[in-house]
Amino acid sequence: MVTAIVLLNAARGRVNEIASVLAEMEGVSEVYSVGGHYDLVVVIRVHANEELADLVTEHMQSLEGIEATETLIAFRAYSRHDLESMFSIGL
Repeated sequence: MVTAIVLLNAARGRVNEIASVLAEMEGVSEVYSVGGHYDLVVVIRVHANEELADLVTEHMQSLEGIEATETLIAFRAYSRHDLESMFSIGL
């Protein structure tokens, strides 16, 4: 499984519309509107790098109103859930 986080800038007034379209794309697991340097954070989970490349370059960047993207590929996932299960002794 390949997980990527895409930081995205949208045209003014188009954030909600673009977020809704992105949320419906296969491979997109979550879309967050955020404050700061970016307008949206998109979490992608796909089976292979080729699927990621296709989703980002063919589908996402072709959407009207997306001005810029920065894609971060995750190497490992660390979460409270994972850590708790490692140290659980079944009590």
